[in-house]
Amino acid sequence: MLVLWFPIVKQVISRQIAAGSQLVVALDRTQGQEYNVLIVSAIVQKRAFPLFWTLLNKQGASNLAEQKQVLRPVIRLLKRYKLIVVGDREFHLRELAQWLHRQHLSFVLRQKGNTTFREKRQPFRSIDTIPVKPGIHLFYPQISRTKKKGFSRFNLVASWQKKYRGQQEDEPWYLLTNLPDLKGAMAYRPASYGVYSQRYGIEAMFKDCKTGGYNLEGCQASPEKLIALIILIALAMTEAWLRGKRTQLQKQEKYVCRPQEPGRNRRRHSKFWIGLYGENWLIANECCWEWVESMMGLVRNKQSFYQRGLKAIKLIGQPL
Repeated sequence: MLVLWFPIVKQVISRQIAAGSQLVVALDRTQGQEYNVLIVSAIVQKRAFPLFWTLLNKQGASNLAEQKQVLRPVIRLLKRYKLIVVGDREFHLRELAQWLHRQHLSFVLRQKGNTTFREKRQPFRSIDTIPVKPGIHLFYPQISRTKKKGFSRFNLVASWQKKYRGQQEDEPWYLLTNLPDLKGAMAYRPASYGVYSQRYGIEAMFKDCKTGGYNLEGCQASPEKLIALIILIALAMTEAWLRGKRTQLQKQEKYVCRPQEPGRNRRRHSKFWIGLYGENWLIANECCWEWVESMMGLVRNKQSFYQRGLKAIKLIGQPL
């Protein structure tokens, strides 16, 4: 996997983000009936790119050793960037936070509500006792997560987002971080307002791998074949995203889909979707171009539109 995939994804990221820049990587896990995959992804423009993954030979959550196993190759691969590791409540362990800190990496890890912490010269208490309501965001510097010696003090964010686009979070987010201030680690959306909120990109990636694209959830392959299949999906998904991005920049997406619709103020389709169906459009055109040519000869007043379509085909079909 490393020999095939790492050179490709490294080149893709270098074309999108300059060396030395901040890069968020998300640690997550997805489980189906026949697989349990622990994965690390890079978040680029609200989209997650799979970097490294491993199949767990069990059901349920990963442990610290498995988490280190998938993070180490990524740390080496992306050593030219300022990495910030984000993870949901499965990755709440103080041992993981301590290990990341010792690797000189920043992190934002969501904590469970029953986690205990202590401010300086204060008794331990449960995180869910913090008085936070929707719209309130609190920052607790240099808290302790344990009485054990040898663990560093980190910062804690308690954040409950206001209703956003008609949706309200069910509960506050508690985030353990070594980032220095509230603004850097906030759970705001859209993603440009904070680090942890960029984790939403991995949810879009999982959807692309499953019902929104390649139907991985229906796979019943053996572990060896499943690893090969995931590599193929990663290649196809990355190619589709890059093609969709270029199609948007060339303003040719109207030939692939309806970019907008009445009453909708956001883009109707993602770059991935545009790239995926752009390829289908090219394939369909190759199958029936002779019929189209013959029919266009009967409708002379549509020739100018047809020529624009031919130009779009040429642009969308260019090699990446």
